[in-house]
Amino acid sequence: MQKLGIIGTNWITGQFVEAARTAEAFELTAVYSRTAAKAQQFRTDYEAGAAQDYTDLATFFIAGDFATVYIASPNSLHFEQAKQALEAGKNVIVEKPAFSNPTEMATIQAILKDRPDQFLFEAARHVHEANFKIAQAAIQALPTINGATLAYMKYSSRYDAVLAGEEPNIFSRHFSGGALQDLGVYVVYDAVSWFGAPESVDYQAEILPTGVDGKGVATLHYADFDVTLIFGKTVDSYLNSEIYSGQTTIVLDNAGTIGTVSRYENDGAQKTALGQAPLANPMVAEATIFAEIIANRDTKRYHELLQLSQTVNQVVYQLRQSAGIVFDAD
Repeated sequence: MQKLGIIGTNWITGQFVEAARTAEAFELTAVYSRTAAKAQQFRTDYEAGAAQDYTDLATFFIAGDFATVYIASPNSLHFEQAKQALEAGKNVIVEKPAFSNPTEMATIQAILKDRPDQFLFEAARHVHEANFKIAQAAIQALPTINGATLAYMKYSSRYDAVLAGEEPNIFSRHFSGGALQDLGVYVVYDAVSWFGAPESVDYQAEILPTGVDGKGVATLHYADFDVTLIFGKTVDSYLNSEIYSGQTTIVLDNAGTIGTVSRYENDGAQKTALGQAPLANPMVAEATIFAEIIANRDTKRYHELLQLSQTVNQVVYQLRQSAGIVFDAD
């Protein structure tokens, strides 16, 4: 297994570490946290007693025994930490959204160009899952596309703090937060993966007192159809997602965590189940694929993912501009 360092000791980091272990892809050898107690607790919780703890980021990159770092810090910190990691000779897996804007993305791309032996992945885990690929194949088999509606809305455990007058990181423009930057990234990844880059976009957002979006509806305009994106973190939604082609419709139970994929035909009289049961840990697929690309030096596959990440970054930024949302990172 490849040696892994982590930045961030939250639940999503733990899920990735467990996925990496299940896939026999990465072995956790170094933990960075701002406090030693949190690093030690993380190692205990995830049975990584042999890993080394660091509370200084520079020391972590210089002394840490790892080749790849997984970054799951607040969004606004991704850029500087990924840049520092690349300059230290590490491969990078950075949680989505990888970067706050195209300027940050372009800077990272320039660094990568000078370091062709290193890899950087955006951890948009759902695009690597089996049901995403099943949906993609079903969409590609359609004779034409007449549009789509893709939805992902989930009430955030941190929204109560906003209602109480606080400003948690995930809802702060200082930390590049908001619904678009979190759940919206999933549906943008869906649209760009399945239909390509749109010709134009617009976003009608519900702006919170913290200056970022709580939920909203975005439209991606293509030459012959539109794709509607519905996402948010202030309510729960149980809407299906649909891709339209005349009398045939591909139906997903959720565009962000795809559990079922079905094809409806002939006025709904014919329904075909296409999907399969998802894995218990949704990060296993991405951990496997990232490790394979690094081990096999699969640059073709890697650059396809990097280009997809760059396009998603551009579309998300355009949507944010449409809604007038400005981050400190801008």
